[in-house]
Amino acid sequence: MKTTHIGPKKSKESSGIARFSGFSERTIEFMWNLRMNNNKAWFDANKDVFVRDFQTPMKQLGRDVFERVAAEFGGRDFIHKVARIYRDARRVRDGEPYRANLWFTIERPAGEWTSTPVFWFELAPENWSYGLGFYAARAETMSKLRARIDNNTKAFEKLIAPLDGQDEFVLDGPEYARKKDAPSPKTEAWYNKKTLSLIHNQQIGDALFSPELVDRIVKGYAFLMPLYDYFITLDSDPS
Repeated sequence: MKTTHIGPKKSKESSGIARFSGFSERTIEFMWNLRMNNNKAWFDANKDVFVRDFQTPMKQLGRDVFERVAAEFGGRDFIHKVARIYRDARRVRDGEPYRANLWFTIERPAGEWTSTPVFWFELAPENWSYGLGFYAARAETMSKLRARIDNNTKAFEKLIAPLDGQDEFVLDGPEYARKKDAPSPKTEAWYNKKTLSLIHNQQIGDALFSPELVDRIVKGYAFLMPLYDYFITLDSDPS
């Protein structure tokens, strides 16, 4: 993954790539074609299309969002990563060496990013999504979340209260088969997650093709930032 660190000056990448102006119908067409022709010969013949219509706008979007978040929410040591199109050769078991989807993340540096909270945006042929969450939180992390909820239920209810007045994000994630006894009805869904995310899913449409997508994502991340600040410190709680 390409990684960008927060700094006081614009990066060389920022000065060398135009601002995000929206994805295009060509982006979606490329993703579908790659899904149906996921092999080296086809990809090599269409690599210029990939760079122009998929990789470049994804990098532009990720960089523009990152710069805004870094400016508005400094002091969190955020970095910015853009996924590579090439799948890990050790995990290619179906003969498909490329991803038909791409994403970027904004996160704090960590040895294992899958177990720490990250902001993300992902584009697939069928839809796009963005939000905040864990790819696969550790059981110990979720245990500490439950302990915090137990220790100060009212504070957690106050933290999640703004979610009731919006329709951009929904709580998502697998739940325990055997329900745990939460301290209140408002915390029950959170208390029973094995891992969690706050996610917005949307079908391919006009929002994706507009430069205003940057503003929407930054606004969404700003709304979720208090939850990020809460989650990122969970692992420092005593076991």
